[in-house]
Amino acid sequence: MATDPTDTGTGGAGVTPEELRRLVDRQQISEVLYRYASSIDYKDYGTLRSLFTDDARGIYTTVADITGADEIIKWIDGMTADKSWQHHKLTVYHIDFAGPDEASALTYHTSHQTDVGDDSTVTVIVARYRDRLRRVGGTWKITEKIMEPGWSEQRRLAQPPEG
Repeated sequence: MATDPTDTGTGGAGVTPEELRRLVDRQQISEVLYRYASSIDYKDYGTLRSLFTDDARGIYTTVADITGADEIIKWIDGMTADKSWQHHKLTVYHIDFAGPDEASALTYHTSHQTDVGDDSTVTVIVARYRDRLRRVGGTWKITEKIMEPGWSEQRRLAQPPEG
């Protein structure tokens, strides 16, 4: 006897094609947002660029209001040039759809960064990202990223690592 993969165990009600599409869209959008973070961590700017529409806008606190994906990547590269190590931890809280090919997302973000030449100090940043995304050629891309900072601090090792 064949099983219906869309049957949710609710008496045969199943999942509608639209519900299934939204689940897939949510997963794809989450993957774009997580890939944004890991691409910055590894300074993989080719992948990072592929996540934005050409006309994307980036608002990073009160520091930068940038238009154009290439300019956003250039700015991120400049801001992270002196970072020897980065780790972004994201949690995607909400994804809301404004239509079949447009969505917004709220993501909480904590990052740790060390500077070149100083492995004994880490900068911790806690913020939220508000993103707008659009499906372009079947792929979700970021059209707007707004970073809303909460706080940041520097932490020093109690004792520097022995070398």
